[in-house]
Amino acid sequence: MITFPQLRLFIRLSRPLFLLGGVLLYALGAAIANFLGRPFHPALYLVGQVLVTLLQLMTHYLNEYYDSDADQENTSRTWLTGGSGAIGPESLPKSVAIYAAVLTLALAATISTAALITGAFPLLVWPVLLLGFLGAFFYSTPPLRLVSTGYGELAAALVVAGLTPTLAYVLQTGELHRLLLMSTTPLVALSFAMIIVFELPDYATDLKHGKQTLMVRLGWSAAMRAHDIAIVFALISFAIAFSLGLPSRVSLSALIVLPLAAAQMWQLNRIRKGYPTKWTSLTFSALGLFVIAAYLQLAGYLLT
Repeated sequence: MITFPQLRLFIRLSRPLFLLGGVLLYALGAAIANFLGRPFHPALYLVGQVLVTLLQLMTHYLNEYYDSDADQENTSRTWLTGGSGAIGPESLPKSVAIYAAVLTLALAATISTAALITGAFPLLVWPVLLLGFLGAFFYSTPPLRLVSTGYGELAAALVVAGLTPTLAYVLQTGELHRLLLMSTTPLVALSFAMIIVFELPDYATDLKHGKQTLMVRLGWSAAMRAHDIAIVFALISFAIAFSLGLPSRVSLSALIVLPLAAAQMWQLNRIRKGYPTKWTSLTFSALGLFVIAAYLQLAGYLLT
């Protein structure tokens, strides 16, 4: 029988805070379709959201399974980094993570198969869904294990901030639109920067265990410069998108997040200079920058 402490650990293993990000970004794609005057299909929306959440859960469980040994030695773990802390000798066994991953994958496959048989999804949904699955599955899973190739950060940013809104939009419309690229490009860059920040507290543990993240491959100083470049790229892409027709209320999000972006770059510059930092506040500020930018875009489309 499952005890309450075990249930609480399993919820922690599932990283519910990150699941909310999937809800937000998926809603953004549907909001773009609504802004363009496309009819809303609630059943397709709900099925797509379920698939997104299942793939997120699968990714979390696989990541916990393959990184459990390193995560248990991580002394700099925060609420957002270093694993959930739910797996260990006095917590859940490692096998729980892989069983949960198999279950969520099976559920996603069942729903996808039913949609394929019934022809419920527009044709363009399938390549988007396939790319999202491949990026999510092989982020932590051998033989590709993207997280240890130096490409995992970009792949994760593309899946989370790029393909998630795209899936929602394509489910509603059956086609692509330039507003998708204009809206998601800065979010992909901000997501990439956020992941770089998330890797900072884990740097020593990843280095010890040979986890070849981008942070380890480049070194912490060069990786932080890559973070700054991504932030600047996001702001420039906002400006370019505005000049190409991004709605003004959506573009306004760039002005609102500009001080937050500058503050985050300032924080990382202090770390480069050797000043101490509080990892929890740093990682939450990075998450906040990304979430606020995405939320303001969503609000901009809904209010325009």
